[in-house]
Amino acid sequence: MSRTNAARDIAVVLGTRPEIIKLAGVITELADRARIVHTGQHYDSELSGAFFANFDLPEPHLLLDGATGPWGRGHQVGTLTAELSRAFTVDPPRAVIVQGDTNSTSAGAQAAHYCGIPVVHVEAGLRSRDRSMPEEINRQIVGVLADIHCAATPEAAANLLAEGTAPERIRITGNTVVEATHRSLPAPDRLDALLAPFELPAEYVLATFHRPENADDPVRLAATLESLAALELPVVLPLHPRTRARIKEFGLEPAARRLHRIEPVDHPLFLALAQRARLLVSDSGGIQEEATVLKKPLLVVRTSTERPEAVSAGFAHLVEPGAELLATANRLLADPDLAGRLAGTPSPYGDGSASARISGIARALADRLPVPDGPLAADG
Repeated sequence: MSRTNAARDIAVVLGTRPEIIKLAGVITELADRARIVHTGQHYDSELSGAFFANFDLPEPHLLLDGATGPWGRGHQVGTLTAELSRAFTVDPPRAVIVQGDTNSTSAGAQAAHYCGIPVVHVEAGLRSRDRSMPEEINRQIVGVLADIHCAATPEAAANLLAEGTAPERIRITGNTVVEATHRSLPAPDRLDALLAPFELPAEYVLATFHRPENADDPVRLAATLESLAALELPVVLPLHPRTRARIKEFGLEPAARRLHRIEPVDHPLFLALAQRARLLVSDSGGIQEEATVLKKPLLVVRTSTERPEAVSAGFAHLVEPGAELLATANRLLADPDLAGRLAGTPSPYGDGSASARISGIARALADRLPVPDGPLAADG
């Protein structure tokens, strides 16, 4: 393929809203070389469309049906791999970019590899060491297949090296969440107008959780709701559809009614809510990163985390639901110096140039040129 006919020759595979957020900057940097391939894993024309609009992205150039159904992860990954393999055979890109640890990430990397197309893995090297997490298996699969691993931090690069990944295949790029957060966060003079419809208290805690380990376990879900309801500040809870369904299924509406529940919100509005909150509580991976950019304390309601950098930097605290969540939250809320300390702590996820670095790597790989940056280098 000549370079003059190479438009849309770098496929960017995504399937969930967090992937849209984290790959938006890369797509923008690639300009007309980006071929957006949406697997449909979490496609919703209203919500997904809003996320594309927030980042001024074009509609996907290829939209699959997500392989939804009652047959589980194996069916979804297998079907998406087959569909993507067919698409990459009919119209082969020169490189494929995948991000993170979703089923779409695994399928995209497998399809590209089987078609002989080089794979760039964005946010490579995260490890929780918990094989019960579907995301951990996806991360490890892509770790075997990727040609270039874009690790967000030195710690992530060290994980890859410990698994035997060749150093020349690793680049420390920072995390695209830094620029995505800065781009999405509404200007201070817009915050009041955006948040006015929610009739929020002057001070509040912002909580969100949806992971199976919390939402699908009636004991953990009940403990989470009860501990949030017992906090000294009111709790604002954008209610994920999965969590809403489980609350009803497990008969936990009385505890949920003690929280300030709202409908799910888009990325800019969520960041606006987080910016005004005193404390964040979540089981989300992305919020662990965003908290370090917003300089907010965060309780991570999980048994393990693949993002220890946020914990080491002092932003995140890993807690179990119930008494530990309640005690840790009250301690942080009572600390008069916490906001000042966090404001002066740099994010461990880079300087906001990750998208430019990653797009440069993908272009070089597609053009069969030397990949920029030396092994493990953070700067171009």
